[in-house]
Amino acid sequence: METITAMQSLIIALWVGAVMSRAFLGGATLTLRFSPLMTGLIAGIVMGDVAQAMIITAAIQLIYMGVFSPGGTMPSEPAIAAAIAVPVALMGNLQPEAAIAVAVPVGLLGSYLYQFRFFINTFLGKYTDKSVEDLDDGKIVRSIILYPTIASFILFVPLVFIALFYGAPVIADVISALEGTVVLHILEVVGGGLAAIGIATTIYVIGRKEYMVFFLLAYLMSVVLAPLSITMVTYAILGTLVAAIFVLSRNQKSAPAAGNMEFDNDDDDDF
Repeated sequence: METITAMQSLIIALWVGAVMSRAFLGGATLTLRFSPLMTGLIAGIVMGDVAQAMIITAAIQLIYMGVFSPGGTMPSEPAIAAAIAVPVALMGNLQPEAAIAVAVPVGLLGSYLYQFRFFINTFLGKYTDKSVEDLDDGKIVRSIILYPTIASFILFVPLVFIALFYGAPVIADVISALEGTVVLHILEVVGGGLAAIGIATTIYVIGRKEYMVFFLLAYLMSVVLAPLSITMVTYAILGTLVAAIFVLSRNQKSAPAAGNMEFDNDDDDDF
């Protein structure tokens, strides 16, 4: 079984600290936090097995499809889940379904860690209030951006490093010892079921009645064209073309109505 070095653990921990601290300005940080794909890619690069890491992360991504946070904490933290589950799966040669079973409890624990980050920010908020009272622009910027980022790094980096360097090999050893047993089979079945729940959640969130035909079309195409071994790029191109046809057809229907409305307005003006 492979092992994870201190440097590998530190690099992944620093990445998680950057994501969870929102060090990346703009919407990029929120996207990286809600989606484990980029964290899985970083873990794969660090561990030296990008292909398998992305296969594992794609399975983990399924359970978090449609997950977002309008504000505050989430029930699970996808970035932390991927940061721990992907190295564990790579070290233990686990199937993606088993990696999902590892990611779920780790993500739940990560949400509690993120809540503790809010607790720390309450003390930093007092410094922000004092900076506003003093009308000091420099202090305000530091209290809003710099200090919360540093506090998040101090919180997340050591804990994720310890979880990776000391905990991940232990988890990988335990799961490897369970290979071929009923317990591992149960984990894989549960993991596959969680992925199905994630897909169902996404369809429920974005699936409007008038768009459900496209979901059915995509499923039918994937089944019919499966023997052709078509790549995802081809499916993306076909999906783009279908979407373009749909948008064009809707625009053509709305154009005459707009023209008639303009004609009626002209008549009213003349009158």
